[in-house]
Amino acid sequence: MWLKLFFLLLYFVVLFMLARIFEAVVWYETGVFATQLVDPVTLSYKRLKTILECRGLGYSGLAEKKDVSELVEKSGELTQGELYSAIKKEKEQEAGDSSTTHFSGEMHFYELVEDTKDGIWLVQVIGQDREALLSQSNWGKMVQKVSQFGIRTGTFNCSNDYRSCIKRGWQRSTLIMSVPQTSASKGKVMLKEYNGHRIETEHIFRWMTSHVAHRIKTLRQSEQLMEEWRSDPAHPVKMFLFARLSQPPAFFSSLSVKFTGRIEFIFVDVRHWDNHSSLSEIGVTHSPAYILKMPEGIYRYGNSTGEFLSLAAMDTFLRSVQPEVNDLFVLSLVLINLLAWMDLFITQ
Repeated sequence: MWLKLFFLLLYFVVLFMLARIFEAVVWYETGVFATQLVDPVTLSYKRLKTILECRGLGYSGLAEKKDVSELVEKSGELTQGELYSAIKKEKEQEAGDSSTTHFSGEMHFYELVEDTKDGIWLVQVIGQDREALLSQSNWGKMVQKVSQFGIRTGTFNCSNDYRSCIKRGWQRSTLIMSVPQTSASKGKVMLKEYNGHRIETEHIFRWMTSHVAHRIKTLRQSEQLMEEWRSDPAHPVKMFLFARLSQPPAFFSSLSVKFTGRIEFIFVDVRHWDNHSSLSEIGVTHSPAYILKMPEGIYRYGNSTGEFLSLAAMDTFLRSVQPEVNDLFVLSLVLINLLAWMDLFITQ
C-alpha cells in the first residue's frame, strides 16, 4: 500500500519537475537578460511600430522616428523580453490566420455577444445583397489586429436572418462593437456602430480603443487621485497607470473589461499635473508607472522577469492576484482527484 502511495507521489513530483523544465525553456527563449532595458532610439522605425502594435497605441500621423520613439517611452519602459515577444508575435501573425465567428442568426448573436458580458466583440454586418464594408483581406488584417487584445470577432450576414437586421436597423453593411457599459460584473452590454468615413484598419481600431478607454476612470487632478488612493472596501484591488498619454494603451483598456468586478482600472493623466508632490507621497517617482494597489500594499508592475507591457503578460500577473472562477474550479478538481487517489491507495 505504502509503495503504491510512494509511486503516486513520485508521479506528481515528476510532473511538477517536467512543468518547471518546460517553463525554464520558455524563460531561456525569452532571454537571460529579459529584464534589461532597451533604448527605443536604437531601434528601427519598423521595430518601434511593432512595439506600439503590441501595446495597442495608434501611431498614424507620426511620420518621424523620433515621435514614434517618444510614444513608446511615454507608454512604458521597453525591455529585451518585451521586444523579443513582440517580434515573435509579429512573425506568428504573418504566418497564421486568426479565427472569426460566423453568426447563423439572431439567437446565435445574442448568446455570444449580448449575453456574454465579460468581453469585447467586433462584428462585421453584411447587408442583404450588399458587399461587406471591409474586404476579406482587410477584415483578416482587422481580426489579427484586435485578437491580440482579447477582442473577439464575427460576421453577421443579413441574408441568413433579414428580419433581425431590419429590427436592429442594419439595412446596410456596417461594423458593430459590443462592450460592457458599466464597471459592474455582468453589466449591460452596449452596441456601437461605426460611422466613420475612413474605412481603414487604423481608424477603426482607434474608434474601438476610444470607446473602451471611456470605461476606465480617468484622473487629471491631485484631489481626485487622493480620493481614489484611499482604501475602498468596494474596490480593494486597483490597477493604476500614471502616464503622459491622452488615453491608456489598448491592452490596459481590454484588461479592464476582462477583470470587471474584480479589479478597478484607473488611468492618471499626468500631462498637466497640478501637484507633483502628491505623486511622491504615494511612491510614484516617475511616469509611466503601472501600480497595483492592494490592501496588503502596493506593487510596481514591470520589475520582475516576464512582466511585459502586453495583454498576455499582465493578464497572467493579475490572474495570480485575482484568480478567475475557472482557475479555482480546475485547482479544486485536481486536489479532489488527488485526495481520492490517495484515499483509494490507503484503503487498499
